[in-house]
Amino acid sequence: MAKKKSASKSKAAKPATKPGMKPATKAASPDVLERIANALERLAPKAKALPDLSAADAFIWHPDGRLTPVPRVNRVEMSLLKGIDRVRDTLVENTERFAKGLPANNALLWGARGMGKSSLVKASHAGVNAMLKSEPLKLIEIHREDIESLPELMALTRGSHYRFIVFCDDLSFDADDTSYKSLKAVLEGGIEGRPDNVIFYATSNRRHLLSRDMIENERSTGINPGEAVEEKVSLSDRFGLWLGFHRCSQDEYLAMVDGYIAHYEIPAKGEALHREALEWSTTRGSRSGRVAWQFIQDLAGRLGVALKD
Repeated sequence: MAKKKSASKSKAAKPATKPGMKPATKAASPDVLERIANALERLAPKAKALPDLSAADAFIWHPDGRLTPVPRVNRVEMSLLKGIDRVRDTLVENTERFAKGLPANNALLWGARGMGKSSLVKASHAGVNAMLKSEPLKLIEIHREDIESLPELMALTRGSHYRFIVFCDDLSFDADDTSYKSLKAVLEGGIEGRPDNVIFYATSNRRHLLSRDMIENERSTGINPGEAVEEKVSLSDRFGLWLGFHRCSQDEYLAMVDGYIAHYEIPAKGEALHREALEWSTTRGSRSGRVAWQFIQDLAGRLGVALKD
């Protein structure tokens, strides 16, 4: 009887394992868990932070999260921008209100080429900063091809004590480009919305930022063409200010030339100068501020005058 009892005891000592059950594993030690946590922390992307914004008043945004300071902005003095008095005053007033913490609108500067759209944005930034007694406005340029990273830039600037003008020059969208949808949500419509300390200025040759053939294609092929067109052109509705730039007259063009002549003290004047400037514009096929500046560069080069600010 004793032998039977010991045998039964030895069988009971073995752990019972049901079919399909895995044997119990040993718990990881605290050292192993700590090493795993440290490894995961090294692999995780580091949180992006704003650079030292006191280094400059203007920066260029890169889609990898960097802001590169621009020590000297390529800009034209406000007094040299001729023929755009109404839109100039409107944009400067809007920028002043934003700098003071008052409500202000996103602005779309659209219209004729070379009439000073981007120059006005940069001149407004400099002019308002010259009048401010508080922290200066920061101008951040985002390139057209990086517009999809705009939400990341907005998140980075949100909560900063600085105020930012985010500027995109020559903004437009082609037929296969859908990044305009993310821009719509960032400007207005997203649950976060545009940060209170950020305003968006853009320039474009197109009033609705989309080519005419894109809009016409929606009208001709869409099941409900009216809705399709509204969905595309609603992007420009996110801009509270539409500032139109139109081709300048001959008198305005010559006033631009005379303004540059006086500013840079170029030894040229009179009817001969005007005839030469008009001939230059005829060869270019247009009259604009850009054409006037290109004429001044050619004239100053021939006369041996350095164009220094």
